[in-house]
Amino acid sequence: MLLIEDLVKCYKRGTRANDGIDLRVEAGEVVGLLGHNGAGKTTLVNQVAGLVVPTSGTIRVDGCDPVAEPAKVRRMVAVMPQAHAPLSGVTPRQAIRSMARIRGLNKRDAIARTSELIDALDLGEWADTMGERLSGGVRRLTGFGMAAAAPGRVVMLDEPTNDVDPVRRRLLWEQIRELANKGCAVLLVTHNVVEAERSVDRIVVLDSGKVIAEGTAPQLRSRAVGELRLELTAESVDTLPPVPDHIRTAGPAVRSSRRLVIPLDSGVASDALAWAQQLRESQTIDEFALLPVGLEDVYLELAGGEGDDKVKGEQGEPLAA
Repeated sequence: MLLIEDLVKCYKRGTRANDGIDLRVEAGEVVGLLGHNGAGKTTLVNQVAGLVVPTSGTIRVDGCDPVAEPAKVRRMVAVMPQAHAPLSGVTPRQAIRSMARIRGLNKRDAIARTSELIDALDLGEWADTMGERLSGGVRRLTGFGMAAAAPGRVVMLDEPTNDVDPVRRRLLWEQIRELANKGCAVLLVTHNVVEAERSVDRIVVLDSGKVIAEGTAPQLRSRAVGELRLELTAESVDTLPPVPDHIRTAGPAVRSSRRLVIPLDSGVASDALAWAQQLRESQTIDEFALLPVGLEDVYLELAGGEGDDKVKGEQGEPLAA
């Protein structure tokens, strides 16, 4: 449904926002697009929507080229942008219904679809409240409703769960899945790695405009070093302790701000927990947790944590088994 091949977008001064991207999203599939700020995610979405012209490469939406046939592609593509929807002077009900009409639904079907989305997202309390009085979370939900009112073939959602409370975030994920169940190809841009791990079919990781990894969550997790992660949190990065020699790590420990993350294999878990408990009792650290490897760990290994540093030993080498 969405096919991208060798996509390149260069801006002035030679900056490559997208650098040879290949990406495919099938009908009925939710693909999560992960990456740091500036990785090229939003630029990619804008090119599919026909808002930005690629420097080179091809994009096809159900076989159509957004550069050669922009009007046709825009009818097939629905976009929820990262910015809040402009709701000044309108209510969520009016905004969703208006978008449904613009996208081609007749009056009766637009009213019915609007009511369906308001109920599904639990927006009834604010459905007839003017946009100026809405919270950020309700504005995000309304923006999703506008994109989902008459979505076409491809739906692109840029950080859809930002500011949304946990209860309605779950409802929102259900509606995202429902779009796929109805045959849409869904491309979802997110920073929330944990949510992506639970809710998407396949994950694409961007870094500096390039695809550096792609696969299902289990496939990506299989690339991680170690089976477990011991996380220590202290008052500051300076008070984080060194890893003792008797705790054999599965790879380099990483510290970020107040947190030290140590990859471990299951055989050393009991020794690591005993050490962490001693640190907690002596108030050297504030808290600790032993967790199974998750997609976030893999993502940080692939793309690198912003501001993260590998913990060095006395000889300047990463602490490793």
